[in-house]
Amino acid sequence: MSNYHLFILGCQMNISDAERLRTVLNSIGYSETKDEKIADLIILVACSVRQTAIDRVHGKLVVWKRQKIKNPNRKIALTGCVLQADKKQFANRFDIIFDIKDMIKLPELLNESTNQRIIPNTLNLKNYLTIKPAQFSYTSAQIPIMTGCDNFCSYCAVPYTRDRETSRSQKEIVAEVKDLIRQGYKNITLLGQNVNSYKPSFIDLVKKIDAISGDYWVRFISNHPKDFSENLITFLKNSKHFAKYIHLPVQSGSDKILKLMRRPYKIAEYIKLAKKIKKNIPDICLSTDIIVGFPGETKADFEKSCALFKKIKYDLAYISQYSPRPGTVASKLQNNVLRTEKKLRKKK
Repeated sequence: MSNYHLFILGCQMNISDAERLRTVLNSIGYSETKDEKIADLIILVACSVRQTAIDRVHGKLVVWKRQKIKNPNRKIALTGCVLQADKKQFANRFDIIFDIKDMIKLPELLNESTNQRIIPNTLNLKNYLTIKPAQFSYTSAQIPIMTGCDNFCSYCAVPYTRDRETSRSQKEIVAEVKDLIRQGYKNITLLGQNVNSYKPSFIDLVKKIDAISGDYWVRFISNHPKDFSENLITFLKNSKHFAKYIHLPVQSGSDKILKLMRRPYKIAEYIKLAKKIKKNIPDICLSTDIIVGFPGETKADFEKSCALFKKIKYDLAYISQYSPRPGTVASKLQNNVLRTEKKLRKKK
């Protein structure tokens, strides 16, 4: 029996994708190994949102190719959030490259690549999100409620790697939550590039989930400040099962930089929203994302981000250094902040 190893780079959405990949591979007779050295098939579930992730791919390929000397029949595949430019770059270095939404076609791709008969795909599904995931954890689970994004922030590759927004059916999501609760899962995370824009109604969805009986708690990521409603604040204040946790990415404390990022709100509006959240939910845990060294970010712009942190008093922040991604609007801007300066700003 052939075995496989999954190597995951990136966010919780990539982990969720990998769990569905496990189901596909298990269904065609592959067994999973944690030891990449002995794997007959390695699948890299990548994230090309940041250049640093792509740099890590180059490093791993060197190791995997070296290991292939002992296992010449090994196949290496690439999927996940991968830009077209990155696919072209890696075309001759991976045996298989496929879009994450095409994971259902993986058995056929393996047949073509290995020239051997593989147990046929018996899942009979058209949409990869309907594949029941083989969870990595027995207590925590990720449920994608949508995929793709319509916001087109100038720095972000997601609309180019996952296409436009597509929401799963409410009935399907609620059924998946109920099934997880029956299995004893306690920690459930609803995933989406912008969960607030879930169609037809995010607030209706979370209310239906909150009404499910059981001992569990739920959170959701990621939110967009422009879509975070007062109804959602009221819901979280009174909910039985949703954690008092909100991830509210700001990305910059400067209105000038936000405009360049194509983030459609001003800092004054963001602060008003954050204060409203804290006033209504005093025990809330508030986290954020911020990018330092975006093209055009002066020291004065950066200081505005620092001032925002002092004003909001976040409980947690994910800080990244800007790196241009091919095809995005920001990649055409002059990347005029030195790498050394970006590192300093990240540490401050």
